[in-house]
Amino acid sequence: MGSILRLEGVRKHYAVGRGTLIALDDVSLAVEDGETVGIVGESGCGKSTLARIACGLEAPTGGSVSLGGVDPNQASASERQRLTRLCQMVFQDPYGSMNPRMKVGKIVGEPLAIHGVGTRAEQKKRVEHLLRQVGLSKDAVGRYPHAFSGGQRQRIAIARALALRPRLLVADEPVSALDVSVQAQVLNLLADLRESLGLTLVVVSHDLSVIRWLAQRVVVMYLGRIVEDGPCEQVLTEPAHPYTRALLDSAPRLPSAADARARDDAPVVLEGEVPSAVDPPSGCHFHPRCALRRSGCELHRPVLQKGALSHRVACHDVHGFDTSMPGDVGDASNPI
Repeated sequence: MGSILRLEGVRKHYAVGRGTLIALDDVSLAVEDGETVGIVGESGCGKSTLARIACGLEAPTGGSVSLGGVDPNQASASERQRLTRLCQMVFQDPYGSMNPRMKVGKIVGEPLAIHGVGTRAEQKKRVEHLLRQVGLSKDAVGRYPHAFSGGQRQRIAIARALALRPRLLVADEPVSALDVSVQAQVLNLLADLRESLGLTLVVVSHDLSVIRWLAQRVVVMYLGRIVEDGPCEQVLTEPAHPYTRALLDSAPRLPSAADARARDDAPVVLEGEVPSAVDPPSGCHFHPRCALRRSGCELHRPVLQKGALSHRVACHDVHGFDTSMPGDVGDASNPI
């Protein structure tokens, strides 16, 4: 299997007022065909920006994106059409992603009509099949989105995303707006579709339990950078980065004897607020809130590399200092 998605040194800056907001800061990530990758982190860490850039919905400020071997930002019209059939996105707010004046049958069938897939009769049959596939009856085709619950609308959004038979599905907080019981139903649906259709999934979530349930691999982000990346169970039971440990300790959970992190000492509590992405700290972005910070963490950016375990970590406490890295990388006027 090869990489269906690859990001190399991706940066994304937004002009805000008199400054520059650094949403992504030199992010490199590869997603293998058939893999399920979860992306976690606090609000404002760049998760959703990364998802939109991965799908080609936004262009990066710097770096390169390869989706199915093609850069979506430099693709021709025919290549972009192929990429649309390769990758689809499911958004956090399903109602906001639908035209309230369109009936569900037209919403789900619109991608088929735009791409000229099949006759009208074949498109109608395909729409009914997609609705059954996500657990809805064919009677839904004649109703408007407002007639459905939040969970049902997310099922409709998933059906629309699957209309063109994509290989890669990017889901941005797909269950955060739903009740807990409905969340479980939608997560089970995504897991079943992944198995039956052989999908590659990228799931963005702030909820670690969602990522633990769905993902094979987890990527932890902080203030526009990846700080830890590795097999899901390994990262969530033996985290190497202090930020990942703090995230896990902040999530309510029942004690487990099988949990390698079960320990007698007090949980890690993050100090202060997330720094501004307009004026991020120099060196390691996490150093102002880190209990393990050393002298020099504020000067040198940690490199994302493998530690004692098989997953990658960006932390001076794990690897020591690499003084070849630049100093004040938080300066937006001098991006890497």
